[in-house]
Amino acid sequence: MIRVIPFVSTASLVTRNLAENETDGVSLRAFKSMIIQDPQGVFNSWNESRHFCEWKGITCSRRHRRVTALDLNSRGLYGSLSPYIGNLSFLRKLILQNNSIQGEIPHEFGNLFRLKNLSLANNSLVGEIPTNLSHCSRLRVLSLQHNQLVGIIPLVFNSLYNLIGLSVFNNNLKGGIPPFLGNLTSLTGLFLANNPLGGHIPDSLGQLRELTVLALDNNNLFGIVPPSLYNLSFLISFTLPDNQLHGTLPPDIGLTLPNLQFFEVSGNFFSGSIPVSLSNVSGLNSIEMDFNQFSGKFSVDFGGMQFLEFLSLGENNLGSGEVDEMKFIDSLVNCSNLLILSIERNQFRGALPHSIANLSTSLQIFYFGENQLHGRIPPGITNLINLVDLKMQINQLTGPIPTEIGKLYNLVRLSLHDNQLSGGIPSSLRNLFSMSELYLNGNKFLGVIPSYLGNLKQLSRLYLSKNEFSGTISEQIFDITHLSITLNLAQNHLVGSIPPNIGNLKDLSTFIVSENHLSGKIPNELGLCSNLEYLHMEGNIFHGSIPPTLSLLKGIREIDLSRNNLSGQIPKFLESLHLEKLNLSYNDLEGEVPRKGIFANASAISLVGNSNRLCGGIAELRLPKCPNNNSKKDKSSMVFKILISIASILSFMAECKALRNIRHRNLVKVLTSCSSIHFQENDFKAIIYEFMANGSLEKCIAIDVASALNYLHHHCPEPVLHCDLKPSNIILDNDMTAHVGDFGLVRFLPEVSNPNQSSSVGVKGTIGYAAPEYGLGSEVSTKGDAYSYGILLLEMATRKKPTDIMFEGDLNLHNYARLALPDRVMDIVDPILVNEEVVAATNDRMRPVLYNCRKECLIAMVRIGVACSSESPQNRMDITQVVHELQSVRNILLQPTNMQRDKKCLKSMVRLGVVCSMDSPQDGMKISRGYP
Repeated sequence: MIRVIPFVSTASLVTRNLAENETDGVSLRAFKSMIIQDPQGVFNSWNESRHFCEWKGITCSRRHRRVTALDLNSRGLYGSLSPYIGNLSFLRKLILQNNSIQGEIPHEFGNLFRLKNLSLANNSLVGEIPTNLSHCSRLRVLSLQHNQLVGIIPLVFNSLYNLIGLSVFNNNLKGGIPPFLGNLTSLTGLFLANNPLGGHIPDSLGQLRELTVLALDNNNLFGIVPPSLYNLSFLISFTLPDNQLHGTLPPDIGLTLPNLQFFEVSGNFFSGSIPVSLSNVSGLNSIEMDFNQFSGKFSVDFGGMQFLEFLSLGENNLGSGEVDEMKFIDSLVNCSNLLILSIERNQFRGALPHSIANLSTSLQIFYFGENQLHGRIPPGITNLINLVDLKMQINQLTGPIPTEIGKLYNLVRLSLHDNQLSGGIPSSLRNLFSMSELYLNGNKFLGVIPSYLGNLKQLSRLYLSKNEFSGTISEQIFDITHLSITLNLAQNHLVGSIPPNIGNLKDLSTFIVSENHLSGKIPNELGLCSNLEYLHMEGNIFHGSIPPTLSLLKGIREIDLSRNNLSGQIPKFLESLHLEKLNLSYNDLEGEVPRKGIFANASAISLVGNSNRLCGGIAELRLPKCPNNNSKKDKSSMVFKILISIASILSFMAECKALRNIRHRNLVKVLTSCSSIHFQENDFKAIIYEFMANGSLEKCIAIDVASALNYLHHHCPEPVLHCDLKPSNIILDNDMTAHVGDFGLVRFLPEVSNPNQSSSVGVKGTIGYAAPEYGLGSEVSTKGDAYSYGILLLEMATRKKPTDIMFEGDLNLHNYARLALPDRVMDIVDPILVNEEVVAATNDRMRPVLYNCRKECLIAMVRIGVACSSESPQNRMDITQVVHELQSVRNILLQPTNMQRDKKCLKSMVRLGVVCSMDSPQDGMKISRGYP
């Protein structure tokens, strides 16, 4: 038979090749058009000036110049996949992993019948795996992991006989592990982890004799592991953690799986003993069997496992009570690469062997807490110089903490709680500068809490509760500004007060000092701990009222102040806090109980054991009704009324001494004083001042206050420092003249310079108004009063208190005002200060003049307030200069409204601007004229 071969001209072949070649070019351009972000500029080379075979990421065949590979791995591409890729009929490798490609996988990919490697891992692909991929019968590697794919593993994939690697982990696939996978006998790697597949492990997987990696982590699998899987002798990685599998491990597992390097079955329900045959698997790198129900004696010999890095046996029931059951620790000495050793939460008994000292110095994590271990902590444990995390809690360990503990410089967490350790905290602990969590609670530690714990600046959790600590709480503890989670000092024998620098712990979430012998008042500075959620101070002897600064704790959830000696009324601000639990029981509180917020839930509050003077509240509390005080006396018939100041004997005597010889029109007039015994048989001492009809200062010009301070500082027979200047201590008479009062914290200048003179002041001022250097232990000075005055002046101008919740971090009232100077002052001042005269003016021509003059004067007022409240004392304006400046401003404002007044106002404002805008007040112009 003669075979006829059809004739094909050279021209036809060229034409067909050009057409096919153009198809590849069109397909690549279509792919590029759907990528909308190319941060690395990959597509800069994809232009018409060169052939597409020369484009970055493209490989072509030599003979036909057809695209055989498209590889744009890890290029940061953002966009979607073009179905035109399905026209690249010569494509053998498509690698687009580690990008940000979205959308679905086009079904047209099934046309790539020459494709061997498809990798779309680590993108944001959605939808189902296309069934058309089953047409890619030459496919050897299919990598779709780390996407958002749904549906099932397509059953038609049973035709992919050449597949050696199937990786679909970290998606949302369901429908179980399909049994047909057992027929793909070329598979060496099967990665299905982290999908909610469900169901059993098919017995057919035991047919995959070439399998080296089986990853079935977190697949919602249940039932037993088919015995056939334990015969896959080539397995290197066998990982089944975080499922619901049960059953026992075959005793010969170490013989049937001799090549194992990673054996991980954590987080299941496996039971029985851990096979001793694992001792034969010398290549093991990771053994993770924690969170199961393994029991009995653990007798694996690790002597031959020189590559072992991870051994995790925690959360089981291991332990037999035999004398030598901790002997396996000895064999771990040969594991020179060991990084993690965890045997916590088992039933191991006995003493820790001294061989711990010879474990690998590479060890970083060592957990053996929550067992039944006893004896002392072996001092040699401090040889493990790379330890980061050491947990020995909830055992029966005795004796002291080894003094050598300070050698563990890298330690971040040390957990020794709930043992029977004793002695003091070793001083070498101060060297652990990386320490973030320290748990010493529940032991028998003695002595004072050492101040050198303040060296551990990285601490976020400090637990010292349930010990025998005594003495006062060191201030240095509250200098650990990283304490952001918990400070627990409960159930010790601590005495004294809470140091005021607790306000440094602005990020603290939980503060517990319950069941001690702490006394004094609850510090106002607690309000500065703005992130506080849990406050427990019950079972102490705190006295006084609940401080109003607690109103700043906007995130607080629990407050327990029960079993103290607190008095006064229950503050109404507690209604507005988002509290879940409030315990004020067994104190001496009185008055009306609020009804809103937490107080509307009787099950969430406790008020029992207070005096019988609590009243009101919701009906469930069964408290008596509050008396109805409707009778009001006729105030207009009174010539004067009195204001009573009750203080302690150190403050009362100081106030009397201050008021004995001072006389000034802007100081409150003293009528008399009295001394007696009140109903609780304690000393009662009071100073009775003249009644001021207009109450406390809110927004009046403060020239009177400055005059009073100038008199106290420079014109008294004995110069006086007020030390507590604030709006509530300045009251107004019928003529709106301001008078300074409350001299309970007064200091005299001679005693400031005399170190032997006893201090007449405890806390030097009020939060927000006290000078910042006072919090650092500096002596009081006229500069401190100047600071308080500056803050007061800014408060009057802006109508914002220094403790306003808007001020946090580096923003305070001083900075708030300073940043507004000079152009934005009118944005921050109280609008009433500008509008009153402007609205009242009937002359349209005068209205802008009055506004501008008032504006400039307010700018000057804010400048003076900022200059007085400078953080550095030496940069603050002297109060005498303040009086002169404000007097000039007031004189201008009070002059008749004419052009001459306008000119003088403008000249004065220019002068004030120059004076107050100098870097240092001493460098500025100083007005030397006296004041009326």
